[in-house]
Amino acid sequence: QVQLVESGGGLVQAGGSLRLSCVVSGRTITTYSAGWFRQVPGMEREFLAAIRWSTRNTYYADSVKGRFTISRENGKNTVYLQMNSLKSEDTAVYYCAVDMMTYGSKWPPVDSGMDYWGKGTLVTVSS
Repeated sequence: QVQLVESGGGLVQAGGSLRLSCVVSGRTITTYSAGWFRQVPGMEREFLAAIRWSTRNTYYADSVKGRFTISRENGKNTVYLQMNSLKSEDTAVYYCAVDMMTYGSKWPPVDSGMDYWGKGTLVTVSS
């Protein structure tokens, strides 16, 4: 089993920045990629960013290119999402997820292909 715990959500003013963390525990040696998604009421879950576990290659949705950065700290099983120039439209519950290569993987990832999910962290951007 793999467990993911997000943190770093909270209230931030529009134009500000916030950094989310996702601690991945358990067996991570077969992790193919990790990603960040978000969901707001009445809308489908939206893909934001993904990173290959070993190579650290990244992929971003057009909506966050130039504003958000996904990374994995060297030697740590922690994935980050640095969010800059935040807008009120960014208000959502943010989730991290991992795709295990042993179950089959796709790049760029899709939400239905992710194998483990965190419980989410709420980000509220005030205008």
